[in-house]
Amino acid sequence: MRGHVKFLSSFALGTALCLTMPLSAGAEKVWDNDLKRYLTEDELSHAEVFLSEEEAVKIMLQKSERVRKETIQLTQEKKGLIEQRIGWKFPEQAFEVYIGETRDTIDGYAMVHNTIGKHKHMTYMVGVDPEGACSDVELLVFREARGSEVGRKRFNVQYEGKTVLDPIRINKDIINITGATMSVRSISAGVKRVLVLIDEFYLKPAGIGSETLAAKKDKGFFTSIFGN
Repeated sequence: MRGHVKFLSSFALGTALCLTMPLSAGAEKVWDNDLKRYLTEDELSHAEVFLSEEEAVKIMLQKSERVRKETIQLTQEKKGLIEQRIGWKFPEQAFEVYIGETRDTIDGYAMVHNTIGKHKHMTYMVGVDPEGACSDVELLVFREARGSEVGRKRFNVQYEGKTVLDPIRINKDIINITGATMSVRSISAGVKRVLVLIDEFYLKPAGIGSETLAAKKDKGFFTSIFGN
């Protein structure tokens, strides 16, 4: 992972996926099923910062002459369509997207995403090339005590080249990390969502969306068989 690591002492606890029970006002107790114990205060407040958002954008869109930022707003209809395509529901109604441009050409897109890991949210950026393939994944902030291996390049390089036509799922086309299954699932789901969002809001309107990718894939299949 590029960048340095800082340990921060306090971060708000994300939505827990496990059993919680109050300790005192403003505090809570979180049970970890794998560790078979409650998490310590240090584990609950743990956070590793690998990159800032600005640093990640420079990595994703480093060849662009300029980078602009847009906000895409989801209508209920569009949100339902995207949820259907990715196979899960999400609460967000808007997302910010960075667009890299050189002259009149779009070089690519980048989006920051927050998805729940095992107990808390992780923050990462997903890059998408002009044709809708994942170009990079960079972990920005990891808030769990275990599982930060998802930020290592030898792991997240497997997302590069993935499109909306790929499953992007553990045991399908993504290799899991022992002890970090929830983190792997979280990033995989986020990558899929970014690819679908870019497809729906930018590529399809430009006539180069998932239908074009599917047509190219089918053509490549038949070409490999018949040699023309």
